[in-house]
Amino acid sequence: PPYNLTPKGGKTLKVLVYRKCSTCLKALKWLEVNQVVFDERPIKEENPSYEELKAWYEMSGLPLKKFFNTSGILYKQMKLKEMSEDEQLKLLATDGMLVKRPLVIGDDFVLTGFKEKEWEDKING
Repeated sequence: PPYNLTPKGGKTLKVLVYRKCSTCLKALKWLEVNQVVFDERPIKEENPSYEELKAWYEMSGLPLKKFFNTSGILYKQMKLKEMSEDEQLKLLATDGMLVKRPLVIGDDFVLTGFKEKEWEDKING
């Protein structure tokens, strides 16, 4: 059944995507089919700032590695184990292509990547 319009918490979701990414397109389709209201933001052109990433990381409760696009070429060239969390956040803020996508920011949750079950649980609450 469609989840009708706004997710729990009532705020519109922020969804950061890269339109050339097949997973992002699947995620956008899922949001559309389920009639979820969201603001789309192109992650490459409007990459998240250090401040945004830090706030989302803290709110998410996820390991910082979950915020990295680990299958990307850029990621594979990095030596993250040698960097502090703060350095990693600053690095993420330099290039949207380093960030795991889609990235969804809700009222009190953050989702990295598209896992349908996880999205249903969080967005439909």
